[in-house]
Amino acid sequence: MKAIVIPRFGGPDVFELREVPVEAVGPRQVRVRVHATAVNPLDYQIRRGDYVDYVPLPAIIGHDISGVVEEIGSDVDEFAVGDEVYYTPKIFGGPGSYAEQHVADVEYVGRKPQNISHLEAASLTLVGGTVWEAFVERAQLKVGETILIHGGAGGVGTIAMQIAKAIGARVITTARARDHEFVRSLGADEAIDFTTEDYVEAVARLTDGEGVNVVFDTIGGDALTRSPLALAAFGRVVSLVDLAQPQNLIEAWGKNAAYHFVFTRQNRGKLDSLTRLVERGLVKPVIGATLPLARMAEAHELLENGTARGLRGKVVIDVRGETVDLPTTR
Repeated sequence: MKAIVIPRFGGPDVFELREVPVEAVGPRQVRVRVHATAVNPLDYQIRRGDYVDYVPLPAIIGHDISGVVEEIGSDVDEFAVGDEVYYTPKIFGGPGSYAEQHVADVEYVGRKPQNISHLEAASLTLVGGTVWEAFVERAQLKVGETILIHGGAGGVGTIAMQIAKAIGARVITTARARDHEFVRSLGADEAIDFTTEDYVEAVARLTDGEGVNVVFDTIGGDALTRSPLALAAFGRVVSLVDLAQPQNLIEAWGKNAAYHFVFTRQNRGKLDSLTRLVERGLVKPVIGATLPLARMAEAHELLENGTARGLRGKVVIDVRGETVDLPTTR
């Protein structure tokens, strides 16, 4: 099969398109013909060398798959050849999704939502599973609560807003003014232009000084450091970002706040929950750009510099085709 391989860590130029062998299928595994994958910040973090101790080289990376089952192991009865599936490969546990085929442990695999394409499904697996864990399992977001979602126009934020609305929360998000109409179309009740207004002051204004019940951080840095200032009493902060600097938690302590740091754990249950939301029309994928597998370097460059180019949503990879659909600067 063809696969995109990184022989060394570095910039997007390290990618090589190679012919590589397909793994044998174990008793509780399936082999999937990959129709589509997607690009995540975790991917370029791995590529540039943030996790050298966890990724032996040469490596095939990537964390989203939508495709069709072509072979099942001897002990697999959940799926049959020809089934459409989607999932996140085991993180740091073997080859990833930047390839024409993939062999996966069956407990990670879910049935693809019937009402969306493979490209759309591939944009959801890592993001959707992560947001579900953050909101349902960690923050335990409830109907009627208010959540602040940092970075609403991004690949994670676009799905986070929709899941929060499906739960029944009031959604406040940060986004550039040019994206306010867009984020409101996905369920944001209020949008804060972080380039012109301090988000802590804006939250106080929008909540009559009460603060939000949950802050969802997809950015880190100042967004995480100042999050407790926007919290209500007994609020929760959920972050997907590594701690790059020490945190002063005095404000969080004074509000009896809880902090959760999420590095997603894959399982079929989260995918099945996501599928139900998608098939009910409560969550819709947001694709910002589509490229073929051979242009993975360009896909990584686009994601890393997407804000300047007006990227909204996910960068997806059409593994079986030559689709190229890039965003225009807004």
